[in-house]
Amino acid sequence: MPSLTLPQPALTGFPTVDALEAAFLALSENAPHLVRRRILGSSRLGEPIPVYAIGDGPKHAVIAGGVHPNEPIGFHTALTLAERLVADEGLRRELGMTFHIVPCIDPDGTRMNEGWFASPGDRGSYGRAFYRPAPDEQVEWSFPLSYKRLHFDRVLPETRALADLFDEVEPALFVGLHNAEVGGVYFYVNRDDDALVRELSAIPARHGLPLDIGEPESPDLVRLGDAVFRCPTVAERYDYLEGLGLDPLAEVSGGGSADYLQRHGTLVMVAELPYWTHDDVADEGSGGISYRRVVQDRAEALRALGETLGGALSRVEAHLTIPSPMLRGARAFAPLMTALADAEDERARRLAFDRIATRAEVFSNEDAVRSFRLRFGGMLLRALEVECAAGVAHDTVRRERDAFRDVYEEWVAEAERVPLRTLPLTDLVGVQLDAVLAAARAAVTA
Repeated sequence: MPSLTLPQPALTGFPTVDALEAAFLALSENAPHLVRRRILGSSRLGEPIPVYAIGDGPKHAVIAGGVHPNEPIGFHTALTLAERLVADEGLRRELGMTFHIVPCIDPDGTRMNEGWFASPGDRGSYGRAFYRPAPDEQVEWSFPLSYKRLHFDRVLPETRALADLFDEVEPALFVGLHNAEVGGVYFYVNRDDDALVRELSAIPARHGLPLDIGEPESPDLVRLGDAVFRCPTVAERYDYLEGLGLDPLAEVSGGGSADYLQRHGTLVMVAELPYWTHDDVADEGSGGISYRRVVQDRAEALRALGETLGGALSRVEAHLTIPSPMLRGARAFAPLMTALADAEDERARRLAFDRIATRAEVFSNEDAVRSFRLRFGGMLLRALEVECAAGVAHDTVRRERDAFRDVYEEWVAEAERVPLRTLPLTDLVGVQLDAVLAAARAAVTA
């Protein structure tokens, strides 16, 4: 399938929540016979969440942007898809689907990331203005779920709105518009469809982008093809951690969209796209170190990160007065780093045999730690700065803010010494859009 022609000039930044909604509103006003707008529900802070329906086919596709609010590549993809469907009657006829496009399912969280949207190539700016909700406050991981000792029913209003849409239209396809940070392109699907897997693997090369062949996001993932994995469920992650002799409840919380959509037999596809890449992400040559040592080093670094974040929090906890989203996230992610370290330690211990790691594996494991430092350290620093900016910071908080800022700036400097290339946003959107259409064709013919 040929790649799509995307708007020119090249994309250089990300739209704010308001700009994205204005663009969709204009599209619906200019083509009211094709684009139907309604409100799904409201966010926790009272913001309406619209959905735009395009097409009138008997099968339905749900496309949602902002499922993680620090992953805005999909905002461009959602708008480009809508524009393409409106402009191309032949495509609408070919697919024969009704598309329900939710431009941004988490407007509250997205607004807290808008500080870096204008300069997405600057990794330091990204980290300093980064926000990701605590796991049980993420739309993607707060669907209701009961499994063994896990029972989650604290469903967010945003998640409830999306689940209600799923139950209403029983979609043949769901695409949550995610993206990664550093590396190559990779995909998740929840169905063993060899033709779709091959198609997804081939899409990035058409846009000049690399596949990710380093360490996958989780060692328990099932590989279906080149950089394509089976979409994981929370139950599978629970069983994996339990099999390592660890407590799954230290890591898992609510269900994911793939868990919830099992009831509807929906094809779920995710295209993970990086902002930056590096020469080593596709290098399968020798990394000069054993794979077991790579995993152990990652575990040690994650444990040290958890201790640094947790130590800073413990020293100020008695004096904090503002329960900001950044603080709730920092409180959740600090112990999660330790839980991830425990899992990696145990995995390294249980490796049946050792081998030399590839350069891609060495890089991806090392950079995962750099990413977590910038992400969660940035959130903790923002939480402390909120106290100071509000004029309610105890002297202990101000001193800890200053000391932790020095640590954080060292982490930023270390990350910025790694020679990364910022990938063209237009090409990233092209990959995601091609993947959505490939999945739509697979869902129609299933």
